[in-house]
Amino acid sequence: MHNPAPPSKRTLPGEREMVVMMAMVMALNALAIDAMLPALPAIGKGLGVLVANDRQYVISIYLLGIGFGSLIYGPLADRFGRKGVLVPALFAYVVFSIGCGLATSFPMLLALRFGHGLVSAALGVIVVAVIRDLFSGDAMAKRLSLIFLVFMIVPIIAPTIGAGVEAVAGWRAIFIVLAVMGLLMVAWLRRLPETLEPADVRRLDWRTMVSGWATVTRHRRAAGYMIASGMMQGALYGYLNSSEQIIDEVFNAQSWFPLIFACVAVGIAIANFSNAAIVERFGARRVSQTAVFAFMATSMAQIAAALSGAETLWMFTALMMVNVGLIGFIGSNFGSIAMEDFGHMAGVASSYQSFAKTLLAAVVGATIGQQYDGSTLPLAYAFLISAVVGLVLVFWAERGKLFTRPGTAPRTPY
Repeated sequence: MHNPAPPSKRTLPGEREMVVMMAMVMALNALAIDAMLPALPAIGKGLGVLVANDRQYVISIYLLGIGFGSLIYGPLADRFGRKGVLVPALFAYVVFSIGCGLATSFPMLLALRFGHGLVSAALGVIVVAVIRDLFSGDAMAKRLSLIFLVFMIVPIIAPTIGAGVEAVAGWRAIFIVLAVMGLLMVAWLRRLPETLEPADVRRLDWRTMVSGWATVTRHRRAAGYMIASGMMQGALYGYLNSSEQIIDEVFNAQSWFPLIFACVAVGIAIANFSNAAIVERFGARRVSQTAVFAFMATSMAQIAAALSGAETLWMFTALMMVNVGLIGFIGSNFGSIAMEDFGHMAGVASSYQSFAKTLLAAVVGATIGQQYDGSTLPLAYAFLISAVVGLVLVFWAERGKLFTRPGTAPRTPY
């Protein structure tokens, strides 16, 4: 296979189109997760799932697949180019979507969902690598925030799409919608040129990959922010896993689930928009570290509300909107900080970091979800614990110096 061609200003889409395109690539993962949530009871009933908490595995097994798959796509993208890996992965996404829609048993569905997540891992890994090819430092954090802002449109509407499709055509039709969206994305990507510089092409061999993984692991700041990001993301996954049951069983408001989920998703969308506006002014560290402290405070308020015995649906929604929104100030900034020193090996670094934090987050999120006991208290405690652990890791990564702002020189082809 030939080495990838260098990027060119004349062939790159405009910055706005690039942001939307990359956001929609990532959004295919969100659609494969969030559109499932209102259909979990129907999936469980249709495939004979007897324990309600077991339905959560439809989500957590997909996330585990993403975690494991993330390890392989960075090295492939560093050798064969971003687009040369992304397009085949999207075709595989379509195939697994159709397979899930045809599953005849719950174990079969879970196996296919793991494979679906395995190939879908390429989407997030390569988007981050593409943006790192073109930007660095706070400029990268800004673009990632803009991407996440556009991306968040899908989580806001996905449960409504899933509920609507399930009501009209059954839960299997949701997977057909995913397949169609994957094919549309393949067609759009014809406008994306290769962004990997020929000088950054890396050999595809075990020694090279292990060397890259070891470099990231030994990098104190990258490792600290990578694991901290996984803990914070795990809290979010815990919410995703148990949200449908909480709304249905704790608050007896199943019909309100798409609206409640959208309200919470709006919080993170607002946060990403705000982050994009302020991160270059204040710096990724100051913004994200402040958000962690605010996350801890809000988690304490969630615990107090759960213990009070007077928690209402709208109180729960408001607190979740704030806390999930704060993750918008944390995720993209933690990710950009962890990637700062790896421009020469962005694919391997992005792949390994995505593997580590997604695998950790999937395990943490599944553990949180399985603690669901008919109340919101396990989720509230989990949010606080995740924040405390994340803060300790950041403190270690920064050698005890918080709210600093090292100088950066952003790359920008636009």
